[in-house]
Amino acid sequence: MKGNNHIERLINSFSKEFDKKLINLIPEKQIGSKHLYNAMKYTIKVGGKRLRPLLLTEISNLLEVKNEHSFRAAASVEMIHCYSLVHDDLPSMDNDDLRRGHQTCHKKYDEATAILVGDAFQSLAFEVLANNKTHNDPKKRIMLIKELSKSAGCEGMVGGQMLDLEAEKKKLNLKEIYNLQRLKTGELFRFSCISPCILADKINKIKVFEEFSSNLGLAFQIKDDLLDIEGDESEIGKKTQKDLSKGKETLITLMGKEKARDKSRELIKKSMKILDKFGEKANNLKDLTDFIISRTK
Repeated sequence: MKGNNHIERLINSFSKEFDKKLINLIPEKQIGSKHLYNAMKYTIKVGGKRLRPLLLTEISNLLEVKNEHSFRAAASVEMIHCYSLVHDDLPSMDNDDLRRGHQTCHKKYDEATAILVGDAFQSLAFEVLANNKTHNDPKKRIMLIKELSKSAGCEGMVGGQMLDLEAEKKKLNLKEIYNLQRLKTGELFRFSCISPCILADKINKIKVFEEFSSNLGLAFQIKDDLLDIEGDESEIGKKTQKDLSKGKETLITLMGKEKARDKSRELIKKSMKILDKFGEKANNLKDLTDFIISRTK
């Protein structure tokens, strides 16, 4: 492993190149409204670490998936992530004005536009997966569509977001919080980790990478919760102390900061152990795994 400087350079380099290609997937000429196209483009250009696509890409490299195939799967999961952030920022949800230091979509444009931008990204994600450029085997494309639908919908991210909204009005125990975070955050990590197995026709590796993603997703969420409490708002680029202000139960409120940190380290250690069997080929992936809990934003 080469440490944070290496992985931050990799993330910056990857995200810049990935964003250009992601914008090119928006069908500009086919969209009747220039306003909608500009709002979709703005949402991508606001930027981000693109951790899910990078995770998918690095696992694809391990499993020798073709670059074009892995890129399209990575683009689809990032489009779902973009849609979820645009909708989460709305006044009826998290009511955020800033995202990565820029105006959120509904502040830059308006609420109706933000809703349609989210809807458009969700549909486009599945259009990208369904295209035979993603893989020439339709069975693999159908399997990818099925898994992303599950991870994004009522059995996954959307279901987790609903539990998160309900959590503002009631006390949760540790098991309930684990389940909420597994759905809200962990399911898109899950798709990012198992889709290379599908593309590589290595279905026997799915359980291994499901375990890897489960550990990684929860560690990521613990770090997010810690940043919400301790983070620098100017560095993070969005409001902090949101969960506390809404009275939400989190792993931090139930376990305390130090025990939560210990839990995240334990989860990352388990993830690293899973990667050991892949040898030096997994070095970038190990650096990315470590970055999940060492990041500052």
